[in-house]
Amino acid sequence: MGVLMSRRQTVERVQKVSLAVSAFKDGLREQPSTRRRAEAGTARQGTLEQEVQEGEEEASAGPSQPEESSASKAAWERLRDGRGIEPEEFDRANRFTPPAFIRPKRELHDDEPPDISLEQREQILNDEMCEICEVWTAESLFPCRICPRVYHDGCLRRMGYLQKDSAVEVTETAHTETGWSCYYCDNLNLLLTEEEMYSLMETLKSCKIIPGACLTLDDFLHYKHQVHKQQFERTMPEAQEEQAALQFHALDPDKKGHIEWQDFLSHESIQLLQKIRPQNALLRLLTPKERERARAAFLALDQDNDGFIGEGECRQARHTWFRKHQKEMLSCNVSISHVGPISEGSPASSRNGKSPEKILPATKQEETSIDWPGFLRENVAYILAARPNSAALHLQPLA
Repeated sequence: MGVLMSRRQTVERVQKVSLAVSAFKDGLREQPSTRRRAEAGTARQGTLEQEVQEGEEEASAGPSQPEESSASKAAWERLRDGRGIEPEEFDRANRFTPPAFIRPKRELHDDEPPDISLEQREQILNDEMCEICEVWTAESLFPCRICPRVYHDGCLRRMGYLQKDSAVEVTETAHTETGWSCYYCDNLNLLLTEEEMYSLMETLKSCKIIPGACLTLDDFLHYKHQVHKQQFERTMPEAQEEQAALQFHALDPDKKGHIEWQDFLSHESIQLLQKIRPQNALLRLLTPKERERARAAFLALDQDNDGFIGEGECRQARHTWFRKHQKEMLSCNVSISHVGPISEGSPASSRNGKSPEKILPATKQEETSIDWPGFLRENVAYILAARPNSAALHLQPLA
């Protein structure tokens, strides 16, 4: 692993030196254009439309095409390698070197149905040592709510994964029922294989999507129209356009008028997984914590213990447990191994003193019944989409 990292760092240093030499040879007359490009690259606060416009202005202002193509190539390489933070975006002094990430590979048995029993509960155990420094310090470790990894807050800061705005959130939620996802589980794009990532990159390139850029509603709808036309060779129906608009607003919970790049990338990643991989392969991505949470959800809905729930109850679970965890500040005395859903008797089961509405038993008899395997297949994509810490809804459930 260390050899791979040193080679990658060496390549990056060589690229930076090559860019510097090229800029020096070009002369002083091209420095203003280079400065504008550097400022745009570090800010990364504009929308996709603004970045495209800036790129067109620079192209008409002067040469420096080799440097622009090299920077663009570096951005796509970071996307391919699953690196969401550019090395220039924060000071690397006194920081740990992030581990090299290797994308997963598909196995021959992935498409076979996994054996996930409803009756056989799984014992949830977290790692005893910090994933980064491999040191055990008991209660000061922050557990991931998806995988068994645990972390020190100081190690996360030195890795650059815990900034000032997110430090309080991690501290307050890591030991609650809401939980916190580590930097591995928070990024849905890391679930893609190299082949799947290459397919997504080709789609983004063909639609002129710039890595790191925010997207407005017009940008998002234009992208969805292009993807639909490429896939089906016809215009996207109005009903699907309305659904895409709902998805945009779900990705913009704070109503900023745009969606962040990481939320857009997670949404597109889970969409691609749904299209390419069969449900059995998606089920194999679930961790023991997620499977145990799904068991608790199913058993809570199966009030008569016959092994079946109604279709409406299945949708209810999709809109509550697996849509997105609510950011409620619960007691930090909750066990770090607790991964069950927010049930009726839990501290977070009500808001403002009001209990959630109960589904009448007659509903299950009137609707199509769903067993445990069907429940998992119907909800697996939403379980995976609930992994990121972002408040955005990366997979909008159908009404």
